[in-house]
Amino acid sequence: MSELAMESAAPRPAVVDRTKALSSIALLDWIFFQVTRAAAVIVLIILGGVIVSLVHGSLPAIRAFGPGFLFSQAWNPVTDNFGALPAIFGTIVTSVIAMLIAVPVGIGIATFLTELCPHALRRPIGVAIELLAGIPSIIYGIWGLFVFAPFVQTHVQPGLISLFGDVPVLSSIFAGPPYGIGMLTAGFILAIMVLPFIASISRDVFETVPPVLKEAAIGVGCTTWELMRYVVLPYTRVGVIGGVMLGLGRALGETMAVTFVIGNAHKISPSLLAPGTTISATIANEFTEAVGDIYTSALIELGLILFVITFIVLAIARYMLMRIERKSA
Repeated sequence: MSELAMESAAPRPAVVDRTKALSSIALLDWIFFQVTRAAAVIVLIILGGVIVSLVHGSLPAIRAFGPGFLFSQAWNPVTDNFGALPAIFGTIVTSVIAMLIAVPVGIGIATFLTELCPHALRRPIGVAIELLAGIPSIIYGIWGLFVFAPFVQTHVQPGLISLFGDVPVLSSIFAGPPYGIGMLTAGFILAIMVLPFIASISRDVFETVPPVLKEAAIGVGCTTWELMRYVVLPYTRVGVIGGVMLGLGRALGETMAVTFVIGNAHKISPSLLAPGTTISATIANEFTEAVGDIYTSALIELGLILFVITFIVLAIARYMLMRIERKSA
């Protein structure tokens, strides 16, 4: 009997140790779950706080101007008469110019690095492109004002004016004296700033294409252009669109670099060579000088409009990605 009792009592320490281990693992898992959930909740709280702050700060301007604030070109701090249309127009135009330049160039760089570049040069060129993303925006602005804008004024804008001077529509788009600064120059600077994001993300997603797909395409006689068009881009289109939208978000919200080179004129001009302004540039230039509740509230409402524009752009991008994923499935 004593031997049986000893045998039955022997496994108990092992059972107890296993129970303690399972309890410890369960506790750690519960703590990890709570910490991650708290992080997600904090993000939502911060986002909600930003929205509430923008709406609350915009209420005086909303009451004073109503929906007409979105369509008015007025901007007169002396009479407290403000409108957002020139800033909205400049924000959209400069961002579109930037994406028209940066997207094909960025995808071309990614294609060269993944398919055509010698292996010894891929890493140095890739690092050089990524370093562009680390340059502060104010450096881009200073370079744009003192180096790029004079170059554009001397060599680019006069050529565009003379080239399209007799074309009915393009003569208005590229009209006016060559100031050097303006929406076209700001679009070029933004294109340089968002180029590293598009090129780096496109390169990374291009490298995820299975080699067997590329080898099969090359085996049936595809050229590099056909390989990229019919194999690589369809396989990686979700990632490429994500990189493009990330660059667009950066272009919409860029402040200092655009402030230096856009001219900061609160007016709408059909010419891309004319000075203009953006929402971010207007806030950066005038927020410290805003006197009075209406003036400050108008600037905060501009920030709210920029937030809404960015949210709409991201929502459209998400919807496009969902449709692509459904078609792929």
